[in-house]
Amino acid sequence: MRFNVKWVVELWRYRELFYFLAWRNVKVRYKQTVLGVVWAVLQPLMTMAIFMVLFSRIVKIPTNEIPPALFYYIGLVPWIYFSGTLNLCTASLVTNVSLITKVYFPRIIIPASVALSGIVDFLIAVFFIGGFMIYYGIVPNVQLFLLPFLIVLLFAFTYGLGMFLAALTAQFRDVKHATPFFIQLGLFISPIIYPPSFISEQYRFWLGLNPLTGIIDSFRAAIIPDQPVQWNLLILSILVTAVMLIVGTMYFHKVERTLADVI
Repeated sequence: MRFNVKWVVELWRYRELFYFLAWRNVKVRYKQTVLGVVWAVLQPLMTMAIFMVLFSRIVKIPTNEIPPALFYYIGLVPWIYFSGTLNLCTASLVTNVSLITKVYFPRIIIPASVALSGIVDFLIAVFFIGGFMIYYGIVPNVQLFLLPFLIVLLFAFTYGLGMFLAALTAQFRDVKHATPFFIQLGLFISPIIYPPSFISEQYRFWLGLNPLTGIIDSFRAAIIPDQPVQWNLLILSILVTAVMLIVGTMYFHKVERTLADVI
């Protein structure tokens, strides 16, 4: 416990470096781009259009009576944040090797700054959901107040897993190449193109072990008043996220002791 308090104090001392790295990541992402932050909305919109053609009109996967455009867009916004940020977090230590080997600071700041910088795009895309709500005449209810908690939960899971993979990549470079492949698989075990109810009840628990299941489903429930919150899935997401944060922090700290040598 004594060490943990010391660690928190040290992180607070380096908070300005944390903010600087996060802001640097945001600026680098849009440096010399024409559309800039518009890409934060274009990416889910273009993917949504493809999903509407493939899965709504051709395959005809049900969307729980939610307009397909809104159903896919709400699912894609947290997914794009998760997938893009996780890729960057995984390689964050390796790409900042010159900084790590020259200056001392809590290394955990690096994946944390990556996870925080991705929130900027995410919030822009979330704000655009308001346009869909106006178009479809959706009036939110009290469930909308769940949205800030879900954003924090999404950040926590992405950061916990990203921190673990960043430390693992520092030791084994293969992880950096394998991560995009497993992220692609994750698209199909997350309720983005289908609702959780589309999966047989006997397999729904296993689907719920993916925290994105409860998070994405609750995102839809928070925005669309007719959709009930599946509390069992959300609680399962919270538990798995908590475990991921603990495991990620412990493993990162273990690797951090010899990071300058192994990287």
